[in-house]
Amino acid sequence: MGAEFEQPTQTDLHTDRAHPARVYDYLLGGKTNFPADRAVGDRVLADWPGARAATAAARSVMHRMVHRLAATHGVRQFLDVGTGIPTAPNLHEVVQRVDPACRVVYVDNDPIVLAHSRALLSSAPEGRTAYVEGDLRDPEKFLADPAVAATLDLTRPVALTLINLVHFLSDEAAHPPVRALLDALPAGSFLALTAGTTDAAPERVRQGSRRYAEAGMEVHARPRDGVERFFAGLELDDPGVVLINQWHPELGDGPAPTEETPAYGGIGRKP
Repeated sequence: MGAEFEQPTQTDLHTDRAHPARVYDYLLGGKTNFPADRAVGDRVLADWPGARAATAAARSVMHRMVHRLAATHGVRQFLDVGTGIPTAPNLHEVVQRVDPACRVVYVDNDPIVLAHSRALLSSAPEGRTAYVEGDLRDPEKFLADPAVAATLDLTRPVALTLINLVHFLSDEAAHPPVRALLDALPAGSFLALTAGTTDAAPERVRQGSRRYAEAGMEVHARPRDGVERFFAGLELDDPGVVLINQWHPELGDGPAPTEETPAYGGIGRKP
């Protein structure tokens, strides 16, 4: 399996070391990954053959969350930080099925995502999408990008989506920028977040975290109350912060998942 992408000019893609987005892509069965990424993925799979199903569940819950945000809560603007390698359907494709006028800004710090940004910019003509290079740890920088102001009206509600991201950061690194982003968004905005946990399949998660750490990638799996801290001051949407296989499974395209997945997810509204 090789990488199939168009490289941006004079950009170091750091393909000699694993990147969480590319390991995720490999576990999803994608092709935008390299030997270092596949080596980590293979070690994770050797310890936990169900890791591919868990990764697919993490992708599926994003689809369900953004569909609910658009269809039930009427959100028409989305700020997706930690976008990852484009995988159809992308976020804008899900929400623009509800309303083609939805607008999405994608943010990621992996240059390979930039190489694939055309897939993230295929908006319906009624809406708009943009891709901004940025890092969750420096929200002021990417919020100041002209593409954000050209795409999103920050006087109107925005859904901030942080999917499969914060467990790569410690509490000290993750909470301040998440709070800064929420502070920058108006009342009526939403946070949709998923994060890994050891409350389900704890030994498998510890093994997987060790494999990531061996490749230089920190993993900070949190208990439920640790994930709920990200929603402090927000009004939690039904059913609260729950394991992602329990989060509105009826909104999925296939049969409802039954196996517990080692990640929590939830949606909160800024009052």
